[in-house]
Amino acid sequence: MPLLSLDQLSLRYTPGGTPAVDGLSLALEPGETLALLGPSGCGKTTTLRLVAGFERPETGSIQLEERVLVGPGAFVPPDQRRMGMVFQDYALFPHLSVLDNVTFGLQSLPRREQVARARALLDLFALGGFEARAPHALSGGQQQRVALARALAPGPRVLLLDEPFSSLDAALRAATRLEVRRVLKSLDTTVLLVTHDQEEAMAFADRMAVMRAGKVEQLGTPESLYLTPRTAFVASFLGGTNQVPGSASGTEARTALGNLPLVAPAQGPVLLSLRPEALRLAADTNAVAQAGSVLAEVLTREFQGYSVVFTVRCGDLELTVRGNPEATLRPGDRARLEVVGKAVVLEDAAPGVAHEL
Repeated sequence: MPLLSLDQLSLRYTPGGTPAVDGLSLALEPGETLALLGPSGCGKTTTLRLVAGFERPETGSIQLEERVLVGPGAFVPPDQRRMGMVFQDYALFPHLSVLDNVTFGLQSLPRREQVARARALLDLFALGGFEARAPHALSGGQQQRVALARALAPGPRVLLLDEPFSSLDAALRAATRLEVRRVLKSLDTTVLLVTHDQEEAMAFADRMAVMRAGKVEQLGTPESLYLTPRTAFVASFLGGTNQVPGSASGTEARTALGNLPLVAPAQGPVLLSLRPEALRLAADTNAVAQAGSVLAEVLTREFQGYSVVFTVRCGDLELTVRGNPEATLRPGDRARLEVVGKAVVLEDAAPGVAHEL
């Protein structure tokens, strides 16, 4: 049985307006981290606010284990939902010490028990010895971990994270994310994360729900969504892709790049997703295509440290290729383009899309 269930949630902020959340259903398993991922305005933060109780849906229900939090004739206030919330700006109390911030939600317990629980959480987050400090005397990453310790102290059934790492610089964000995930997994915490950062969602979550216009476009593990996106939107949002029209026959599709192998069999006109790393460029001083490759012209080169991203023109197609950082090709160079990965058939193909091939 899921720990948290969302069933057909809908909300409009203005009567007759576009739904911020539109018939959304999700289930969160105990100990699981589920990320709501999507561009600004897709409804992910509104969904989090509905779960927290900061917004009330027009229709639908929310259930935590066997307790109905929202439904016909039912609405449990935020402070009675057993949810922990960590905001983007941490929202620590500036006039309280680190220890008093963490014990803030434990007022019903004896002081000795409050302090013991707070110290144990601070130790888990490598913050032992910082109890007397004020929040302003901490780094951004340390403040974030204090906010997490404060949210976890009352023992919430679900921890809600709203863009928790977005205000940290890139290097600190990656390190903090790794440490926080380790602690949350050690505590078997159930987490609902909202983020617009694809890398963060894929690294942090067990499953992801990619959202668009208030709906879930695709739900699954990070690996399944990246390797087998169902729509052009999901494929493009998760790391970028090349969309190539073709005509499929079984496990291959005929395209302007030649016959491409497919992840799953298909028939007829198709629109394919081909990841940038599924293509490979090689310098060709003779400008002659070889078997299994086609000619391409390099249009742009973007060095990213761990890789180089090229934009190339191949006939009528403009494609993105991710290559080795040592690649020496420059704009204007001619190259051979080879497909080294498999293509995924997208659901977006319109009838006749491949007829001109």
